[in-house]
Amino acid sequence: MREDEIRVIVAETLAEQQRLERESVDAIVMKAVASVLSSFGIEEDDRRELRADFQHLRRWRRSVEQAQSYTFKAVITVIVTGLLGAAWLGFKLMLGR
Repeated sequence: MREDEIRVIVAETLAEQQRLERESVDAIVMKAVASVLSSFGIEEDDRRELRADFQHLRRWRRSVEQAQSYTFKAVITVIVTGLLGAAWLGFKLMLGR
């Protein structure tokens, strides 16, 4: 056998070994994730429901953030309006005397 042929065989063998290792790691990760989810009471068949739950939770969080933003803007508007109203009343009182 020539050196080039040996290099090709070694490269193919290492590539196959990496592929097998990657597959075994993927299988181990899938088992670990399934184990953790089942320990929380979530079975593999409940994926659609779990996804829907997370989507609902995201929509709820966004609506709460939006409500907080509107509340903050409303509070700032009330404070500024109150200050301007007080300044206007003070100005009117100064002119009336």
